Amino acid sequence: MNVQIEASWKEVLKQEFTKPYFLQVAAHLKTEKASGATIYPPGQLIFHAFDQTPFDQLKAVILGQDPYHGAGQAHGLSFSVPNGVTPPPSLGNIYKELHTDIGMPIPKTGNLTKWAQQGVLLLNAVLTVRANEPASHAKIGWMDFTDAVIRKISAEKKGVVFLLWGRFAQEKQVLIDETVHHVLKAAHPSPFSADKGFFGCKHFSKTNELLRAQGLEAIDWNP
Repeated sequence: MNVQIEASWKEVLKQEFTKPYFLQVAAHLKTEKASGATIYPPGQLIFHAFDQTPFDQLKAVILGQDPYHGAGQAHGLSFSVPNGVTPPPSLGNIYKELHTDIGMPIPKTGNLTKWAQQGVLLLNAVLTVRANEPASHAKIGWMDFTDAVIRKISAEKKGVVFLLWGRFAQEKQVLIDETVHHVLKAAHPSPFSADKGFFGCKHFSKTNELLRAQGLEAIDWNP
């Protein structure tokens, strides 16, 4: 199966694209589209996170759950929305933490492409969703794929900073070799949980400290 994904990732993940679970994902999406269902993000943006953050440039991972399910919001990067779309509540709370952590002014854009282009993989555990139906593709096989992505990063990279926000993301901790990588955990930035340990986590300054300690360039968190 010829998956349209950035070349370095295509090489790293080539074995996944022929596995039964991945063929099942492709078949499921094709069937839903044929039935007239609207699926987000658009097909050309499903692997956008990988296209924006090549494997050899990867420094950090921010793990989300599934794409935004409203029209025009999802563009393949976890927590991010395209220019001109109001930042959703969780992203608003991420910006509040950035402001208190490093003094960054609250941005007007919710587009986090600049983070991705600096080596922050903005990975959703599930890469598609039906319009207005959150978690509708949670069980079609995407989890197998993104778990494989995390395992590959763990096995083939060193010193990656994983930011795991909320219980769902933290369940992926078992896939990460913490003897060679860094794991930062906090509550999810959702309005329902941000005050239970996300605010005050200082994950952005901590990430940069960990990167600098390895001789790597820090992330400019201003989108």
